[in-house]
Amino acid sequence: MGNRLTKIYTRTGDDGTTGMADGSRVSKADALFVVMGDVDELNAHIGMILAQINSLAAEQIKNFDAISDSLSTVQHLLFNVGGELAMPEYQGISEVHIGWLESEIDAFNQDLPALKDFILPAGSTLVSQVHIARTVCRRAERQAVNLQLVNDKAISANALKLLNRLSDWLFVLSRYCAKVEGSKEVLWNKTILDKFSS
Repeated sequence: MGNRLTKIYTRTGDDGTTGMADGSRVSKADALFVVMGDVDELNAHIGMILAQINSLAAEQIKNFDAISDSLSTVQHLLFNVGGELAMPEYQGISEVHIGWLESEIDAFNQDLPALKDFILPAGSTLVSQVHIARTVCRRAERQAVNLQLVNDKAISANALKLLNRLSDWLFVLSRYCAKVEGSKEVLWNKTILDKFSS
């Protein structure tokens, strides 16, 4: 950033528009800003997971250092997605980043037990927070696909791939965190309706 932000409020957005990197103004209701908001929200949830991981790592729980580094990397990548949305000429996401996420998924997944049933978005506080991030990521991806339908130049193919792969990464991360901290995964009960039968 060339200029230091010395004044936070400008009043220029009071009319419901916001400034783009090229100086143009766009409605805050535009599909572009829906995606930007979802990506920002997702990044905040990743930050909460990172805070919880760092707290557990401070208590000497094993294997959380690598997760902490990965979460930090993901936050920077999400910021790059926001940069691409704000400045279409900027390319912050590449195939290398997609490949990194896929290798992370494979590495986390290889130590997990086989998935024999559906998992509910529940469990420990940490695991539940990862699931919240996963659902926000899915929403961001849906809105990004919608944006692409409206304006195919507004979001890159790699940014879309990143969001798609990131929700998979978060699902595997939720299972990995449960394993590392020794908490139980909550499995879907196929027979739940039986308890209501007379």
